[in-house]
Amino acid sequence: MNLSTDISPDVRATWQVPAFITPLWLGKQQPWCVVIPVINEGERIMNLLSKMATLKIDALADIIIVDGGSKDGSLELSRLQQIGIRGLLVKTGPGRLSAQLRCAYAFALDQDYEGIVTIDGNDKDDPEAIPRFINALKSGLDFVQASRFIAGGVAENTPTSRDFAIRFIHAPMLSVFSGFRWTDTTQGFRAYSRKMLLDTNIAPFRDVFVTYELLAYLSCRAPKLGYKCVELPTVRRYPKGDVPTKISSFRGNLSVFKVLIKACFGKYNSEELSK
Repeated sequence: MNLSTDISPDVRATWQVPAFITPLWLGKQQPWCVVIPVINEGERIMNLLSKMATLKIDALADIIIVDGGSKDGSLELSRLQQIGIRGLLVKTGPGRLSAQLRCAYAFALDQDYEGIVTIDGNDKDDPEAIPRFINALKSGLDFVQASRFIAGGVAENTPTSRDFAIRFIHAPMLSVFSGFRWTDTTQGFRAYSRKMLLDTNIAPFRDVFVTYELLAYLSCRAPKLGYKCVELPTVRRYPKGDVPTKISSFRGNLSVFKVLIKACFGKYNSEELSK
């Protein structure tokens, strides 16, 4: 671990980060990184990485994949290295998406990256927006959220139930409780400044963040603490037919709604948990 000088050892010792291994790490080259969480994405992840290679994203940011425990053989190291991947982390501890993100974010901050872009590994999002996310961070913004629903954005084949839930439940609630007008809050395509992630009032490295809690929590918490937020238009395409998703139709959506309620009412806030 390369502990950055702006991280107090006492604070770093409090971070709760799931166990992970690092099968691939070629070292830091760029000031920014792109974190891609995956689990059993098959050819979808390779399609995404091929697009990023064509766009020469690796000339702007180091690309780091964080795997939740794939068993499909989609992350063969030689293939990853051929298309410019700098790192592969594999979570071995418990938890799902938020646990994966804690692994990758802790690793990235320890490596002294100035900011982190996250894009899902399921090839729904168009990575052509990544340079604009990095430019937004460079300009002093702290939280950049992708949105398919604002001018210039594209929502293609979004399931009707999900479209309704985002537009009329999830985004409106987080907008009201955060004080910032969000339109696309379930999106994992986003970017964060180093300063924001290191804020002890945010404290993202806690075991309470296991599934989708971290996404909703940061959308609610960051604006309330005065961090500079923005939405940028992006393209999000669902394939026709079967939709690749880790959220089951009923139980998964119920879980996401429970997380939303807790985030809005401050149940993940660090001071609330310490009571």
